[in-house]
Amino acid sequence: MMQLLARTAAEYAQQFQRLLPRGPIWHRGLPMTQDGDIEILMPTWSRLHQRLNDLIGMIFPCEQQPPELLAEWEATLGLPDPCIGELDTVRERINAVCVKFSARGGQSKDYFIAIAAALGVEITITEFRPFEVGLNRAGDPLYGEAWAHAWEVNFPSTPMGYFSTGISTAGDPLRTWGNKIIECVLDALKPAHTILIFSYGSVT
Repeated sequence: MMQLLARTAAEYAQQFQRLLPRGPIWHRGLPMTQDGDIEILMPTWSRLHQRLNDLIGMIFPCEQQPPELLAEWEATLGLPDPCIGELDTVRERINAVCVKFSARGGQSKDYFIAIAAALGVEITITEFRPFEVGLNRAGDPLYGEAWAHAWEVNFPSTPMGYFSTGISTAGDPLRTWGNKIIECVLDALKPAHTILIFSYGSVT
């Protein structure tokens, strides 16, 4: 993330003096009354400049920075929403903001895979089709008509969350299992006529 160059109070004073009017009473080589006034104000400009530098790394909600702007992002995106509700950890809150911020809409497999990827989780999606004579053969699953509207989200393992210094706070659990954020978000975004199944692999 690009940052603005930090400026000291003395550098701000020099720049501000160059903006003053020119003339006999605005002599720049002698101590003048306005110099003292400028020196009083410039530390504030320097402090605000440095503060802006600190906040630049937190402008986008998916940046791995201390979540100082997390509450503002949640208010902007309408979180916590009825689907997700109150989350247990700061890390989960950041993930929820990231998902809602990056979601642009879609119904393809790639779209839902990308939603999970925004949370740092790799998934695959399995689609089903009813058994049809002439297309299927002996040994294929005997899926009925209802399976035409079902799809399965496969996790290679059971996602786990860990306490993270600098992001997690006192009271957060040291470890969480599963991924209720992905389940809830995908279930809310899935086509209304479909049935969504979640399949987890081994715990790691």
